[in-house]
Amino acid sequence: MPTNDFIPFNRPFVAGTEAALVAVATQAGQLSGEGSHTKFGQTWLEKRTGAHKVLLTPSCTHALEMSALLLDIQPGDEVILPSYTFVSTGNAFALRGARLIFVDLDPATMNIAPQAIAEAISPKTKAIVLMHYGGVACDMEAIMAISEEYGIPVIEDAAHCLDAYFQRRHLGSFGPLGTLSFHQTKNIHCGEGGALLINHKEWIERAQIVREKGTNRKAFQEGRVQAYTWVDIGSSQLLGELPAAFLQGQLQAADQVLEQRLLRWNKYQSAFTPLEQKERIELVRIPREASPNGHLFYLKCQDKKERGALTRFLKERQIQAYFHYLPLHQSIAGQRYGTFRGSDQYTTKDSERLLRLPLYTTLKPEEQTRVIEAVFDFYHE
Repeated sequence: MPTNDFIPFNRPFVAGTEAALVAVATQAGQLSGEGSHTKFGQTWLEKRTGAHKVLLTPSCTHALEMSALLLDIQPGDEVILPSYTFVSTGNAFALRGARLIFVDLDPATMNIAPQAIAEAISPKTKAIVLMHYGGVACDMEAIMAISEEYGIPVIEDAAHCLDAYFQRRHLGSFGPLGTLSFHQTKNIHCGEGGALLINHKEWIERAQIVREKGTNRKAFQEGRVQAYTWVDIGSSQLLGELPAAFLQGQLQAADQVLEQRLLRWNKYQSAFTPLEQKERIELVRIPREASPNGHLFYLKCQDKKERGALTRFLKERQIQAYFHYLPLHQSIAGQRYGTFRGSDQYTTKDSERLLRLPLYTTLKPEEQTRVIEAVFDFYHE
């Protein structure tokens, strides 16, 4: 039934403790990075993810750019990645001069297809960069087998993936490097923020140098050198203490957030299964060994035209719904810095059918019911 009560696509979660923690950081006078709140977040994430070392960064984009530096990506290197991903997944490596090799996805999950990776490998391939869409794991068993066979490192863009797992291992912990996002659209956030997960101990010291503008400041602070100086290329990649303090409040509520998001995700999945059984829509297929985190919920319409009609119908019902990424290989920059290798069997077709519905921690049960009923009304069910 139409209503004037607007349901937005997203409402950033607020635990209620963030302001007090930011006040503590302000009063302490330690406002730049690497204060007590930064250390709390990094230690918490190391325990949660199993990474050897976690470094908080101003964004997931910054963490990906650090990954490209740590891999020593050079002009002419090739990096394999999905076309269906956020621009930062490609930008970080294009900035280092890499040729981006876009490949097709698995329509069951909207994640990169392992077979497409294998078929795209060339003597120039320097890295495989994947993105776990919506907190649902890629087929890490198959992808890590390819990585081992060819000796090519895997970088995990796990922007969506706090508290998401494959074979009980946290996403972002399989390759040598992984990244997380704490943008306000994520389950846990600090407005803008990210993290680099370092899973090989031998990469830690250089990562700290890269993050500190290419200086050995960390070694100086620990008393291992008498003065710090410029020793490598790098950038300013530290998250400030104020957003780190905000993030601390969020991390302390992470269990509650995961529970609430999965509750809402499962309600959607259960409600829409009859529509899928009637072949009106398609839903995600969760791999048997994957444990998602309820980051986002989508359905796939029959085609782009139907998706547009459903979007407009929901808007008339005061419900905000959006599609997601446009394939990078079709973009101006994607064509300049990369190429699609293999067949685009699913990337374009399935990206044009996908529609995301409102899903956030504070989505009220009656609001979610309205969304579900509106979709059923559209399909005359």
